[in-house]
Amino acid sequence: MTTTTTIPTTGTTTTNTTNSTSSTASAAGVAGSQQLAGNFNTFLTLLTTQLQNQNPLDPLDTNQFTQQLVEFSSVEQQVNMNSNLQTLISLQQTSEATSAMQFLGSNVTISGKTATLAANSPASWSLNSPSPATGNITITSSTGQTAYTGTVSLNSGNQTYSWNGQGSNGVTWPAGQYTLAITASGTNGQPVTVATQIQGTVSGVDLSQNPPQLTVGGQDYPISAIQSINNTNLSSSLGTLNSSLSSLNSSLSTLNTLI
Repeated sequence: MTTTTTIPTTGTTTTNTTNSTSSTASAAGVAGSQQLAGNFNTFLTLLTTQLQNQNPLDPLDTNQFTQQLVEFSSVEQQVNMNSNLQTLISLQQTSEATSAMQFLGSNVTISGKTATLAANSPASWSLNSPSPATGNITITSSTGQTAYTGTVSLNSGNQTYSWNGQGSNGVTWPAGQYTLAITASGTNGQPVTVATQIQGTVSGVDLSQNPPQLTVGGQDYPISAIQSINNTNLSSSLGTLNSSLSSLNSSLSTLNTLI
């Protein structure tokens, strides 16, 4: 079931959907533990019955009994490890969701190529070139139509490219989402790779995804796509999130060595 909460003061939205995969895995882990416990009790009952009714002249091999008990105990420990791992993942997802919520209303720079053209605001991209170059630009609409083609002179480093919505044929395109593609070549004709970024305000957080998705300019991006944050406290939160992810990876490695 999906619930959407709108925050009137900032115009931001947060979507939270129950993670059915996580719930199913957790339920399966509990059922597996219960079934194993039942089987273990049955096994002990059978073992005790065998010991009580064994032939004194041909006793059962106690070493075999011991080996079976050890193997069964090992399986039980693995099931418990899987249950603990599921709990750890659930706690980590909660931590990620809490950190993602702090991005609401923040101005961020994201690695992406799709920008928003508004009625009174041009679509804007940040281009990063490793060296001076000449770029061939193609801008397409959300339906895949080519809206504009042209060239641009690039300096070394970051620069901003804005498009006012006027197409190559002089027709003004409507407001919406537009994607920029650029191929560049240097002074000697060698190809130059130009990184494309966009800037915008985080208007929503989708907690149903793993990792959570941030909505910027009508597009959804994972937290890992964020290149920089203007708010100092949010930069600290991103560092905390990265630290939490590192701790989770460390815990997973430890559990793998135990299984």
